[in-house]
Amino acid sequence: QVQLVESGGGLVQAGGFLRLSCEASGRTYSSFTMGWFRQAPGKEREFVSAISRRSINTLYAESVKGRFTISRDNDKNTVYLQMNSLKPEDTAIYVCAADRHGGLDRGASDYDYWGQGTQVTVSS
Repeated sequence: QVQLVESGGGLVQAGGFLRLSCEASGRTYSSFTMGWFRQAPGKEREFVSAISRRSINTLYAESVKGRFTISRDNDKNTVYLQMNSLKPEDTAIYVCAADRHGGLDRGASDYDYWGQGTQVTVSS
């Protein structure tokens, strides 16, 4: 079993930045693709970004491309999401996910483990 714990959310003004972290338990973390999703009130869960096992490949939603950067440190069992130039429409609960099959996927159904999420609020 893998447990994922997110941190780093908060309230920030438009144009600001935040760095989210997601720490995973378990010895097989480095074999997982890691992803970030978000869910705003009244909206469906949305793919944000994903990173392959050894950070060779990354994937971003068009809405965050050029503003967000995903990275991981396998020695620390942690994946990060650096969010710059934040906009009010980025307001959501951000959730970390792990895909044990190793593909670089946008679909939530491809991910096997999920964190509880961290709230990000961007004021205008």
